[in-house]
Amino acid sequence: MAALGKIRSKGLILICVIGFALFAFVAEEMFRSCDSTRAERSQRLGEVMGEKINAQDYQKYVEEFVECMKMDGQQASDDQLREGAWDYYIQDKIITREAEKLGLAVTDQEINDIMTQGTNPLLVNIPIPDFHNQQTGRFDINAYKQFMANYEQARMANPQLEQVYRYLLFKEKQLRQSVLMQKYQTLLAACVLSNPVEAEFNFNAEKLESDVQLAYIDYRSIDDKDVKIADADLQKKYDETKARYALPQEVRAIKYIQVKKVASAADRDNLFKNMQKAAAEIDSAGIDNTVRKYQSLTSYLGVPVSKNAFAADLFAVIDSMGVGAVKGPVEMKSDNSFNVVKLLSKASLPDSIQYRMIAATATTLDESKTKADSILKALQGGADFEALAKKYEQTAEKVWLTTRQYERSASMSKDNMDFINALNNLGVNELKQIDMTQGSIIIQVLDRKNMITKYDVALIKRTIDFSDETSHSISDAFKQFVAANQSIEAMEKNAAKAGYQVRELSNVVTSAGGIQGVNNSKEALRWVFNSDTKKGDISEVITCGNNQDELIVMALTDIYPEGYMPLSNPQVNQMVRQEVMNDKKAEIIMQKLQGVKSVAEAQQKGAKLLDVNQITLASAAFVPELQSQEPALSGAVAATEKGKFSAHPVKGNAAVYTFLVKERRQLEGKFDNSTYQQRAAQRYLGMIGQTFQNELMKSAKVKDNRYLFM
Repeated sequence: MAALGKIRSKGLILICVIGFALFAFVAEEMFRSCDSTRAERSQRLGEVMGEKINAQDYQKYVEEFVECMKMDGQQASDDQLREGAWDYYIQDKIITREAEKLGLAVTDQEINDIMTQGTNPLLVNIPIPDFHNQQTGRFDINAYKQFMANYEQARMANPQLEQVYRYLLFKEKQLRQSVLMQKYQTLLAACVLSNPVEAEFNFNAEKLESDVQLAYIDYRSIDDKDVKIADADLQKKYDETKARYALPQEVRAIKYIQVKKVASAADRDNLFKNMQKAAAEIDSAGIDNTVRKYQSLTSYLGVPVSKNAFAADLFAVIDSMGVGAVKGPVEMKSDNSFNVVKLLSKASLPDSIQYRMIAATATTLDESKTKADSILKALQGGADFEALAKKYEQTAEKVWLTTRQYERSASMSKDNMDFINALNNLGVNELKQIDMTQGSIIIQVLDRKNMITKYDVALIKRTIDFSDETSHSISDAFKQFVAANQSIEAMEKNAAKAGYQVRELSNVVTSAGGIQGVNNSKEALRWVFNSDTKKGDISEVITCGNNQDELIVMALTDIYPEGYMPLSNPQVNQMVRQEVMNDKKAEIIMQKLQGVKSVAEAQQKGAKLLDVNQITLASAAFVPELQSQEPALSGAVAATEKGKFSAHPVKGNAAVYTFLVKERRQLEGKFDNSTYQQRAAQRYLGMIGQTFQNELMKSAKVKDNRYLFM
């Protein structure tokens, strides 16, 4: 009882203690939740249809996409491929969501049927002969299934297969998305219709052809200075055409100075002398040692490759050399490098090799080698390869190896080098035992196709780069200039005298991933779109470039929020002004031509004469002297009878026209209602094709924050 009384006397203290403990518990959970939210936001690379795009998930997709495109033989740069990956990724997300709403889906059975048929372009164009029927050229689903079933076991003996495995998985993913897109487009096409009236109109528009004598006065005949344009004129035209200037995302404008760091004469001379030493040592010191010693940008693979492994200018040098010769230092303008080249061998070898193998699996390397010796002797003694492989729980599947699969590798292990060289040099049905670091294998070549010239080349490549001293000198001079010119006006006034050039960009967007024309400029883009950056601000000097070889300083000149680009934007203002200018010139010319009743009278008013033939309503008339398409002229000609002069002057894109219809004829052709309805529907579908894509992108509210990630 005494204890209870004591507790009661301390009740307030106990309540405070318990309350504090509860607060601490809740606060801890709150902070933990905040940390989790911050971590999630830090990985938020963008957004589409309200769905957050995780940076890690997207990066995995990009790596798969780039690897796949390179295996397909795409020659685009990595940056271009990454931009392509973003476009595909966003399109996939949007179409998948739209298809779900419409009940469209692609089943596993559909994919299996398409792969069985083997004629889909995505499958036919797979650059690995092993997955094609050698007679028909179609995709071979059986070879594909066999590869997938035996992949885990086969890759232990041949690590190169992992790249093929990832490639095939991504191709299947692409195929599924392609079929889904086809279904969506088929449904869209079914919604686009024509009718018999339109079909007949289009037939007549196509088959009724006119020749005219044209009289025209070019807008350029009136000096711009003679045309008065008021601000109200510009505003009125802008309001009429405002939809053209829609902004789906915020746009900012900058003025900037970009400086490229380049090697000095002393830098070039020092590197040239160093490369002369490399050329002298490449024979005596050993190839691998020399390549590493002189810090070559490329490794020595130790396998023969095709000419496709080299840039065109470098291959021209290699092709002119004799075996054993060393050439260099040779300057390559294509990649700004000095090169030392040694041609070790040049031979006619197969581009594609079919082989099979048996891995001698064992607990130690010695046991593996002993087992491999036994397998090789059995095969040489006439044992059946597949039966022997089955005995060791292997399938001995037939696999094709192509030069493209390995010739652009950044480096190559000794195991892979021995494996590829063995395949290159074995004849059909020949056997060979290869002792590798993970065990021994027996390989047999089954087929050799497409004999090409291959080159075993040792290459020491060094970029003609600037030294630290040169870099500091260029940076210091630029920073001093920026420090002394802390306004846009000062930069523009003094840049030329300091050897710099002020450039301007009026349409900088986050989706560009950087500043146009400036490599690796994400940090610069982040400054442009930082919420603290205000109009008129000037950035610090920012280092950019693929090799940190560019400097940039920027001034933010304008901010255009999502909505519409305003009339104050220089480019918009110029376009609107030109339209108003043409409108006013057209008014002047039409007033001059008012009341003329013949081409001759129009000529007396200053018009030029020209014969234009084969005008139809189906397409815009083309005036060659003005290099201008004139759809309004086509319509006016069609509405004027043969032998008649145009009742009213026609305002065109480049001039005002009057004309006499000299000849009209009906072209041969039989009207087919179904054909012309189908053509009209196809034309409309083509017109709305890009529009519907833009509308889908707009409704998806795509947010691109890639510029925030390095």
